Parts: sequence; C-alpha cells; structure tokens
Amino acid sequence: MTQPPTYPTPPAGGQPPAAGGFAPPSGPVRPGHAVPPQYAPPGLTPPPGYVGPPRPMVAPPALAPNGQPLASFGDRLLAVLIDGLILMGVVMVVAMPVAFVFFLSVMPDLTATTADGGYVEPDPFADFLLPFLALEAGIFLFALGVSYVFHVEMMFRTGQTVGKRVMKLRVVPFDPAGTLDRRAAAKRWLAHQVGGSFIPGFSYLDGLWQLWDKPWQQCLHDKFARTVVVKVAP
Repeated sequence: MTQPPTYPTPPAGGQPPAAGGFAPPSGPVRPGHAVPPQYAPPGLTPPPGYVGPPRPMVAPPALAPNGQPLASFGDRLLAVLIDGLILMGVVMVVAMPVAFVFFLSVMPDLTATTADGGYVEPDPFADFLLPFLALEAGIFLFALGVSYVFHVEMMFRTGQTVGKRVMKLRVVPFDPAGTLDRRAAAKRWLAHQVGGSFIPGFSYLDGLWQLWDKPWQQCLHDKFARTVVVKVAP
C-alpha cells in the first residue's frame, strides 16, 4: 500500500512558512548552511529607489529685519482686542459713576417746581446741553490720556502692551540697530488713535494693511513710526 508523501516539519519557534517555502530557523545558523531566502507578499515591498509620496512644501515664516519671525494677523488682532477691553474697562469704571452723579445733579433743575406747585420751564441749553457736552469732553480727554499712558508710556519700555504680552508679541524698530523710544511709540499711537478718531474707516484700513504689505507685514501706524511687530519666544 502506497504511503502519502511526508514533508519536513518546520523548526519549533520559527516563523510560519511563507507561500512556496519554509521559514528560517529561529536559532543561530551553523557554518556552512545558507539561510533560505525570504519572500514578502507582493505589493508590500517598495520597488528600489522609491522614496514615498511627495511632501507638501512649507513656506518658511516671514522674518523681520532683526531676524525674528513677524507677528501674524490673528495674533495682532487678538492683542488689540485684549488691549481694547482693558482700556474700556478702565474708562467705564470712572465714566459711569461720573455720569450717574451728573444726571442726579441736573435732574432737579429739569423738574423744578414753584412753591405753589407750578412747573418751572427749564433752559435746555444752559441746564442740560452745555453740562452734558462738558461731561462728554471730560470723558473723552480722560480716555485719551489713559490710551496715551497705556500705548506710549507703558509700551515703549518693553515694546509690549498687556495684549501683546499675552500673545507673545513685541514692537521693535525697523532698524535692527535702533531701540524703541518714546518718540516712536508716540508716533504709532498718534497715527492709530488720531487717524482712527477723525478719519472715517481709517482704523479698518490701518489694521488690514498688514495683510498685503510685503515683506514686513506693517500696519500704517507701523510705517509712520518705522516699527515692526515680531513674535517672541514664550
């Protein structure tokens, strides 16, 4: 009776045999014995010289004249919003109590009556309009003074406002050899504050100018003061 053919048993502990062959032994190979070639399934082995799919090109960050990376539009916008909220809070803390006292002081004149209960007609111009305009002028001058101290006296020493410090930004001179002084900070503030207060739409144009200004990404007040805004290390 014919016996079925027998096949060699692969060594214990070795890898499972690949299609068409046997797995090599897991132990050391004795001298004089060649290791059978191993085969990988088709499609898993890259052809010779294959380096993978092309990687997208990443543009290097734009640099200021001093070599630091320029601040992005988003970071600068967030810094401006933070500074604006701080200034608004300081002005409102002072303006609201003053306005409350003002209305308490003028209301008796506007609702005055005679001894017999008759109504005394007030003078709107002298009793309300002039004091109200004086109040508005006082609040405006106070806000202007707070803005000057915040954006000039506090900023030029370190090149940072509170918002810029939070966003890791700094104002530096365009000339790498120069230093930021009070004059440059005042010129930035004047262009930004006065232009935004008296020229319609200037604030938007000033802030958006950095989007198409190349290569330094300056706003108009940066150009006027010859400064750039850079990103600093945390």
